[in-house]
Amino acid sequence: QVQLVESGGGLVQAEGSLRLSCAASGSIAWINLMGWYRQAPGKQRELVATITRDGNTKYKESVKGRFTISRDNAKNTVFLQMNRLEPEDTAVYYCNMGVTRRDLTYVEVWGQGTLVTVSS
Repeated sequence: QVQLVESGGGLVQAEGSLRLSCAASGSIAWINLMGWYRQAPGKQRELVATITRDGNTKYKESVKGRFTISRDNAKNTVFLQMNRLEPEDTAVYYCNMGVTRRDLTYVEVWGQGTLVTVSS
């Protein structure tokens, strides 16, 4: 069993910053792709950013230059540094990981979600 625990959401004013964290625990051999998604009220879940095991990153166009994804492979943790936040960034943020377990089976795992609210 693999579980993800997120932290770091909250209420912030526009132009402020937040840092999200997501730590994996359980039967883990290694973690391939890590990512952050978000879902705003009444909208579909969308990809925000991803990072490969060797550090290659991709971003949603609207967050480029404001958000930075990073990871700590030793701690099975992914981070999302969010700067210059905008009201349009308000959403529940979910982390996602592609995990190879110790029995060498693969599983995709989601965090429980953390709410980010940006006030204008």
